[in-house]
Amino acid sequence: MNGNEPAGFWIRLGAMLLDGLIIGLPLSLLGMMVTGMPWEDEALSDFVMFLYTLLVPILWNGYTVGKRICGIRIAKIDGDPPGLGTMLMRNIVAGIVYGLTIGIGIIVSAIMVGVREDKRSLHDFIAGTEVVRD
Repeated sequence: MNGNEPAGFWIRLGAMLLDGLIIGLPLSLLGMMVTGMPWEDEALSDFVMFLYTLLVPILWNGYTVGKRICGIRIAKIDGDPPGLGTMLMRNIVAGIVYGLTIGIGIIVSAIMVGVREDKRSLHDFIAGTEVVRD
């Protein structure tokens, strides 16, 4: 670890909820207005949200809007900001693992963040990252 305090379950959940409200909800509404499609078909907004979660931490030193507000960020274990390969591992490979386990991996990850001293989840281990407080 890089010496920063690990971010726990509740602050990480809060950051994720803020990202959903501040970025995800407007994207969904905008996508619905652009495509004229109902809520059931949100492929465009889902794709833009995927790009947001993939690219913004790379361009903004590990932050997303929600993480910045909460004062936490994604960092590689050595403390460096995440790069493209790291974020691909964190988002895509971990997403595949979570999908293959039919969501059980998400529950395991939440428990890991809640009880482990280093607060690292499955996707943190897959990507070699941690979420730390500023």
